[in-house]
Amino acid sequence: MNNEFAQRRDLIGAGLAARELDAMLISSAANVRYLTAFTGSNGALLVLPGEALFFTDPRYAIQSRREVSCKTQVCKGPILAAVAAMVARRRIRKLGFEPAHLSYDSFHTLSDSLPARTSLEPVAGWLEAHRMLKSETEIALIRRSVATNSRAFERSVRRVRPGMRESDLAAEIDYHMRRLGAEKPSFETIVATGPRSALPHAHPTSAVFEAHQLVLIDMGAFQDGYASDMTRMLFLGTPSARVKRIYRAVREAQLAAIDAVRPGVTAAHVDRVARSVLKAFQLDRAFVHSTGHGLGLEIHELPRIGKKDKTRLAAGMAITIEPGVYLEGFGGIRIEDTVVVTQNGCEVLTPTSKDLRVV
Repeated sequence: MNNEFAQRRDLIGAGLAARELDAMLISSAANVRYLTAFTGSNGALLVLPGEALFFTDPRYAIQSRREVSCKTQVCKGPILAAVAAMVARRRIRKLGFEPAHLSYDSFHTLSDSLPARTSLEPVAGWLEAHRMLKSETEIALIRRSVATNSRAFERSVRRVRPGMRESDLAAEIDYHMRRLGAEKPSFETIVATGPRSALPHAHPTSAVFEAHQLVLIDMGAFQDGYASDMTRMLFLGTPSARVKRIYRAVREAQLAAIDAVRPGVTAAHVDRVARSVLKAFQLDRAFVHSTGHGLGLEIHELPRIGKKDKTRLAAGMAITIEPGVYLEGFGGIRIEDTVVVTQNGCEVLTPTSKDLRVV
């Protein structure tokens, strides 16, 4: 993929003039990886027209030689001091930086180290906008992560039974993810049973699975740096008519939203489609979050599939579709897939059945 990383760096370098910048400092770990393939925890990239310089510390000297294809400087002291020295040598006057990824202390350290002629210019969302459109290589990596995630789910739910704790199942899921090749979960695995499933981002606890209760499982894997995301529902025993009705509503909303995904439509349109289905069931007010989000090198990326997002979907975007209904005292039901926008519509990458799994 080295040619792909070089092309990305060239694209950013070529875009500097339009933003009236002489150089751009990349400090976000995800954006550094996107432009260099570096997987370590301490690195920064200075992008200039036609050139890029990577900075890291001695812990990553060997690793950076293996991963990074542009010029690299291994810094014996603080990385930002080395960046500032390079900016001074190159007589850079306008240096862009990522305001969301440079801490207050780091900003002042860098500012104090730069020549008086150099100004720091905040540039928000530039790299993130590029990352919305995945290459074929990236889609293949996401597809692989999705498959690993689904296999981990299947292996884990075989052991579900009344008396098991939420934390037990979460541990099983994380264990199987790693056994199947994932580096780590893409977020803290969510397992919530009974009324606790009405908490959209519940943390697994010692709560015990009981008969005649819902179990919500939201899980994702990072594999080769790329995230997956899926939510599925279990029911211990025979589901009631109310459970079946709400599950049907969420499933229809999810399927309708997936059917709406195609190039040219706005993210907000997809969100509206999901809500309109739930409104027909008089459940729209119980849907308290957005319909989905982009994912890739991070679990939450652009675009946000929400009410106000005017981003027009395009082929190559990887997103989730995850409507849900949350009723206090009853529980919550959410169904989520990872989806890729194609030239003619979309492809659902998640292979796991959407049926309510009765245990």
